[in-house]
Amino acid sequence: QIGASFFPDIALQEQTKKVDEDFDLEVPGVLIIDTPGHESFNNLRMRGSSLADLAILVIDIMHGLEPQTVESLELLKKRKCPFIIALNKIDILYKWNSKTYTGIQDALGRQEDSVREEFRTRFNNVVLQLNERGLNCNLYWENPDYRTAVSIVPTSALTGEGVPDLLYMILKLTQDLMVDKLEVREELECTVIEVKNIEGLGTTIDVVLLNGTLKEGDTIVLAGIGGPIVTTIRALLTPQPMKEMRVKNEYVHHAQISTSMGVKISAPGLEDAVAGTELLVLGPDDDLEELKEDVSEGFESILNDFEKEPAGVYVKASTLGSLEALLSFLQDMKIPVFDVGIGEVHKRDVKKACIMKEKKHPEYALILAFDVKVNQEAQKQADTDGVTIFTADIIYHLQDKFTKYMEKFRESQKTESKKVAVFPVVLSIDKQHIFRKQDPIILGCQVVGGQLRTGTPICIPDKQNLVIGHVAGIENNKKTVQLARRGDTVCVKIEQTTAQNHIMYGRHFDHNNQLYSQISRQSIDTLKEHFKDEMKKEDWELIIGMKKVFEIQ
Repeated sequence: QIGASFFPDIALQEQTKKVDEDFDLEVPGVLIIDTPGHESFNNLRMRGSSLADLAILVIDIMHGLEPQTVESLELLKKRKCPFIIALNKIDILYKWNSKTYTGIQDALGRQEDSVREEFRTRFNNVVLQLNERGLNCNLYWENPDYRTAVSIVPTSALTGEGVPDLLYMILKLTQDLMVDKLEVREELECTVIEVKNIEGLGTTIDVVLLNGTLKEGDTIVLAGIGGPIVTTIRALLTPQPMKEMRVKNEYVHHAQISTSMGVKISAPGLEDAVAGTELLVLGPDDDLEELKEDVSEGFESILNDFEKEPAGVYVKASTLGSLEALLSFLQDMKIPVFDVGIGEVHKRDVKKACIMKEKKHPEYALILAFDVKVNQEAQKQADTDGVTIFTADIIYHLQDKFTKYMEKFRESQKTESKKVAVFPVVLSIDKQHIFRKQDPIILGCQVVGGQLRTGTPICIPDKQNLVIGHVAGIENNKKTVQLARRGDTVCVKIEQTTAQNHIMYGRHFDHNNQLYSQISRQSIDTLKEHFKDEMKKEDWELIIGMKKVFEIQ
């Protein structure tokens, strides 16, 4: 999920001094928003790049440009969002000598020649990949013009090497080239990035406040699943400086907060709030109904884009961004979606998923829950109603679980349908090889068409579709087989029920009569539904001929 950390000026000063003793810090701090790199989080990253003045694109020096890196790159180009590159994981270079939180030029200076050589080789490879994407790039201290070439800062997130340089570059670029962006505007710009349940506070929302002011007691309007939410701010909380918003900490309480801050808002009635949407404050001259319309518009447009299928899975996700990510992924995987929701899985969600059973699609009576909790009532209801709930924090894991579940479901359907499934087959009797004439009848046969399987009921169309028994065993070259196809010569054992054991070879039928599998409308439908993968084109052609013989519509 998205995280946010605030770095105050004291911390920034301490780090930038390691790079440039004379650097003057003019900003009160930096708010860094972290969005997941996974390619399914395109929508989340889109929101992130809309919120940001400057982006940091992290590239692994060992792997170069990965699909999600390329995607983020295209996104930044599209948004015309300025960015710098953190070339990460330099500490993995062979024989790298680490010292925590040192400047990168010092760090490179203390390495052996072989390490510096490996660094240059890998660095050049990444630069080449970036050049191919139309980007001019240089190490930041070798960059002659920050406006035309992208600066690369080698870093190690593990040891902190290069991090002072990264902070220095963020501040230098913003102070030198983006002064107009740093001007504080009074107009409120605030985006909900996460909805969370916090012990002692109930449901809270994490927001990124770009501009404007939030005060305790303000009336706020934001999008909710069931419609706009109007509520009053009970508490404004921020993590301790330098701490991550996603990590459990003691919070700092504020009476009011202005500009560029990750804030946790505690207020009643936030259970159905939607992450990824705008938050508005009701001013003395504002019309509440207008604000409600404004927040609803943004939310509805996103969910209206996807088509609900009459039969499909029920999807729940933690935020609007992750829901969009999951929906686009499921669309690519051709997994149909019947309905969606945001937030914890409740009893009502289970009831919705259960509708699939009534619609005769029991395989879709399941909930895919992405990064959300399942409450106890919902789990109880699911156990009672036979609804499956899959939870995962990674989209691919949900897909794996769903794929395995569907394979298992189809197998069980096949097993149940085996009794009804009758594969098409036509046999001609070899009169030279009649081994036993009555129950069990054992005959040498040639498979004229289709496929012969054990369990197949056998009849004789020439004798008013006389059913003579079912195939109990097949031998080919004195070896037991489960299946014989057209052209095979096999020995067939036909067992009979008490009602059939008066039927004898020679008395009721002989080698002039062809033997057919006893197919029906139901058995054909079962083959279509569950055994398509086991049927060949010639088998379907044989069925067309057999339908005429048995007068099946």
